[in-house]
Amino acid sequence: MYCFGVDLGGTFIKFGLFDIEGNLIEKWDTPTVKETFFDDIAKNVLDKMSEKDIKKDDVKGVGVGVPGPVDGEGIVNGLVNLGLVGQVNIKNILEEKLGGIKCIVGNDANVAAMGEMLEGGGKGYTDMVMITLGTGVGGGVIIGGKMLSGVTGGAGEIGHFPVNVDEQATCGCGKRGCLEQYASATGIVRVAKERAMKIKMPTKILEMEELTAKDVFDLAKEGDMVAIDAVEIAARYLGIATAAIACTVNNKAFVVGGGVSRAGDFLLDKVKKYFNEYVFKPCSDVEFKLATLGNDAGIYGGAALVIKE
Repeated sequence: MYCFGVDLGGTFIKFGLFDIEGNLIEKWDTPTVKETFFDDIAKNVLDKMSEKDIKKDDVKGVGVGVPGPVDGEGIVNGLVNLGLVGQVNIKNILEEKLGGIKCIVGNDANVAAMGEMLEGGGKGYTDMVMITLGTGVGGGVIIGGKMLSGVTGGAGEIGHFPVNVDEQATCGCGKRGCLEQYASATGIVRVAKERAMKIKMPTKILEMEELTAKDVFDLAKEGDMVAIDAVEIAARYLGIATAAIACTVNNKAFVVGGGVSRAGDFLLDKVKKYFNEYVFKPCSDVEFKLATLGNDAGIYGGAALVIKE
C-alpha cells in the first residue's frame, strides 16, 4: 500500500510518495498556479501512480496541508494567498478529481506537526505540540497521535496566544500582546530595536541597517547586553505560552522549528528555564526538541494524516 503527502504553498506544491510505513519513496514539486492548483495536485498524483504502475486500490489516501484553517470535514474558510474566498470543501473537490481516492486535509502548520511526529523531532511522541518560529509563529497540536483541528480549524494558532496584556503595538491579527510579536523573527528584531533605543548601553544593534533575528542571537552570544535582553524577552514569553499550553493539553514534548529555531539550545535552554518557572508542576514533565524535517515536514505530515487515520 502507498500514500501521498502534499504541501500546498503559495509558491510551490510539494509532493511525496510514501509506503504505508511512512518511508519516503520519492519527492518532487511543481509551481503553484492560483487558477489551477486543484487540477495540478490531482494530475501530479495520478501521473505518479501511472509512472509507478500503482493502482487506485493500492493507495490508502492523499494527505494535504493547506495555508489556512481547515475544519474536521475538510472545509477551508478561504485561502487568501491563493485567491480562494469563502468556504470551500477541499476534501470533496480533490476526491472527485482523483476519482474517489480518499483525501484528508489539514492546516499546513498542523500537518507539519504530524510530519515531525512521524519521522522528525517528535518521533516517538503521540502527545506533542509543534511551534514554528519564522516570519510569524505557527503551531500544531497532536493528541493521542491525531491532529487537533478545533471547531473552525483554528487549533494550534500558537502565535496569537495572548502573553502581554499591556502591549500597545498591534499584531498583524489586529490584537495586542500576541506571542508572535515577541518570538517570531520579525518580533525579535522589533523588540531588539525598541530595547536599543530605550536602554542606554553600547550595542551594535543600532549600527546594522538590515537587522535580522540571526544577528540578534549572534550578538547575544557575543555578550551584547541589549541583544541578550531581546532574546530573554522572547524566551520568557515562549515560556509563558508553553506553560499555559502544557496545562491545557498535558503534552509530552514541544518540537520547535522554523528559522529562529536555528539558534538551537541557546534559545531552548532559556525557554525551558521560564517554562519551569511558570508551569503547573503536574504538567511539567515535558521535553523540548528541535524539528528536523525542515521543508519536508509538510509532505511527511500529509502521509501521517493517512497512516494515522
